[in-house]
Amino acid sequence: MSVHKTAAGVAMAAALAAAVSGCSKSESGSTAASGTGPAASAAAVQPGGQQTCTIEQTGYPRIDPKTAKIGFSQSEKEANPFRITETDSIRDQAAKLGIPAGNLLITNAQSDLDKQVGDIKSMLDQGVQALIVAPLNSDGLQPALDAARAKKVPVITIDRQVTSRPCTDYVTFIGSDFVHQGERAADQMVRVTGGRGKIAILLGSSGNNVTTDRTKGFKDKLTATPGLAVVAEQTGDFDRSKGQSVMEQLLQSHPDITAVYAENDEMGIGAVNAIRGAGKQPGKDIKIVSVDGTRNAVQLIVSGDYNADIESNPRFGPLAFQTLQQFEDGRPVPATVIISDNEYDETTAAAKIGDAY
Repeated sequence: MSVHKTAAGVAMAAALAAAVSGCSKSESGSTAASGTGPAASAAAVQPGGQQTCTIEQTGYPRIDPKTAKIGFSQSEKEANPFRITETDSIRDQAAKLGIPAGNLLITNAQSDLDKQVGDIKSMLDQGVQALIVAPLNSDGLQPALDAARAKKVPVITIDRQVTSRPCTDYVTFIGSDFVHQGERAADQMVRVTGGRGKIAILLGSSGNNVTTDRTKGFKDKLTATPGLAVVAEQTGDFDRSKGQSVMEQLLQSHPDITAVYAENDEMGIGAVNAIRGAGKQPGKDIKIVSVDGTRNAVQLIVSGDYNADIESNPRFGPLAFQTLQQFEDGRPVPATVIISDNEYDETTAAAKIGDAY
């Protein structure tokens, strides 16, 4: 190799290093979110036959979201691009609506379900009149939801769906179609592998519908491609360092792995580090498909070290407040609002990287 590198080569190397190691840090050494891409919007096609909810059905008092005290319960530490962007989106939209800073209460459960229940109850005690909740798990929040219902406080859930009753325990769920995300990831896996190979799955954390649905969608779609086999799967808890550690173990126990499906980008980037550490080239020797649409992962697609990424848009602020306003106006709100998600591969990543977070 020539000792003299071109400026473009240096720039690409710097971008790649930033994407993998996370040179712009936030909290636990994870990469901060960047970019101001499009907000989450309702998909053109919504689930059919679902119930709707009105404020009259609940018997709740009407409030004006622009002057009311609003609470947002975040589930996990803002140490990865998804959570950073999600919280920022809620805060930014509140500011755009003119909601006074003192009227927006934000808590963070730090991945502790008991703390999230306590956070929500504490905000209720402080007089919040509406809640936006990003649940940590699908189960376990019932005591908090019961407390909100007792005080006649509407709850909008985002990102992860709870198993409680819509229009009784909460108003609506706003989020992605996680089964379809898994199916789309499987389609990309078939494309980038040519339909042949041995796949390792880095599972998300247990106890929530995101992991269950992304796994189901992926596996169900793969049944039509017998040349692809899932030879290993293990949880990486949606965490980069855990994803790397698990991938290192899987490469030792299954050295014939040729592809990875990571159920979020942080684990996918961890897999990139593990694959490099094993002396193999990510994106080529071992194909990588994941779900999220973070700037770091999309940059890796541009550089050729990653193959495809299905977006899961965390910019819920505008749609969450719009839905709350719709409810307060007396208009029916569907039990589930599915959002539209983007997709990135080697043909689109460079042009659409500005949409990534």
